[in-house]
Amino acid sequence: KPRLVQEHMVTVYETLERSLIPVLVAMERAGIKVDAAELIRLSEDFARRLVVLEADIQTLAGRDFNVGSPKQLGEILFDEMALPGGKKGKTGAYATGADILEGLAADGHELPQKVLDWRQLAKLKSTYTDALTGQINPDTGRVHTSYSMAGTSTGRLASSDPNLQNIPIRTEEGRKIRRAFIAEEGSILLSADYSQIELRLLAHVAKIDALIDAFKGGADIHAMTASQVFGVPIEGMDPMIRRQAKAINFGIIYGISAFGLARQLDISRGEAARYIDAYFERYPGIRDYMDRTKAEAAANGYVSTLFGRKCHVRGIKDKNPAARNFAERAAINAPIQGGAADIIKRAMVAMPAALDAAGLKTRMLLQVHDELVFEVPEAEADAAGAVIKQIMENAARLDVPLIVDLGRGDNWQEAH
Repeated sequence: KPRLVQEHMVTVYETLERSLIPVLVAMERAGIKVDAAELIRLSEDFARRLVVLEADIQTLAGRDFNVGSPKQLGEILFDEMALPGGKKGKTGAYATGADILEGLAADGHELPQKVLDWRQLAKLKSTYTDALTGQINPDTGRVHTSYSMAGTSTGRLASSDPNLQNIPIRTEEGRKIRRAFIAEEGSILLSADYSQIELRLLAHVAKIDALIDAFKGGADIHAMTASQVFGVPIEGMDPMIRRQAKAINFGIIYGISAFGLARQLDISRGEAARYIDAYFERYPGIRDYMDRTKAEAAANGYVSTLFGRKCHVRGIKDKNPAARNFAERAAINAPIQGGAADIIKRAMVAMPAALDAAGLKTRMLLQVHDELVFEVPEAEADAAGAVIKQIMENAARLDVPLIVDLGRGDNWQEAH
């Protein structure tokens, strides 16, 4: 505690961390209702589909084998089918991680794609549809996740038993799992999500005037980036070009390499490198921010968020270039991701008193990175939405507006 004053951390501790404890306690106690019958139905559906996928995979392989065994899969792919890119590890078995299989699938090979689908379904079944049923509290009929405040270096909350923060929402199956999270009778679930908060923070901390003006004017930021980087008009823009700009916008925050971008967009490495160069030419402030942040991390061993949180970066002076590059990318991202975590924490700390002052019975149940989920009596849905939006959008003063998207429904998928 004496170090808080010396290291100028009193504000972070008092206003963000310590004030958040009772809020998290209330959320963990409240839990969220889960439809066990829906989960069992999903589990049976996934089991049936896994059997079909397994049969397809074995037909493609030309023989029976254990699809869940990386060793057997490696032998099928690289010895028997003679696909390119087989690398053996120390154990003598071929590597068959997601990156290897995705590369093969991108080259048009059907079996690796089917194995990826199988793995995803198997994980969803074991981690969620099977496990969640057992995690429903018999007294409350709800699941009560645990939040860890010190589980990440950036200050993001981590969730466990069950982890509700990594249900994949880009896939149809992941979205089906969210359907099983429901509201109590007479209530709805309301989801409040910060829109593009990390890009907004990047515009603010790197002082990128073009992005700041675009956010202030409510422009479509990905279309604008596409227009500026690729030199195409916004009117009648090809959605694919906007998608490429979106990948660069979000990739830049994570220090994406030309290799990473090329794989994501399925383009050549040279083309990806040209895109990234054009991006930095258009927004030189971002390159300056990156260089400044890497230097700060190397000098101090940590980087700071807007609100003074220190995000320690391991390996920033590592002799191994790959390890050092990884640490540099983490250092670039930490003030952005950590700043977003601080903002949502500020909103969470202010929320219970604001709902109370408005005479509302609405309860905050979950936090999933940039999203808060509430259980709201139907009669107060509009009033609660207004209070929640107001608190979240005013949780920080930036050069750009913070925007919160609200959704509501009988289950989490509908609300999101």
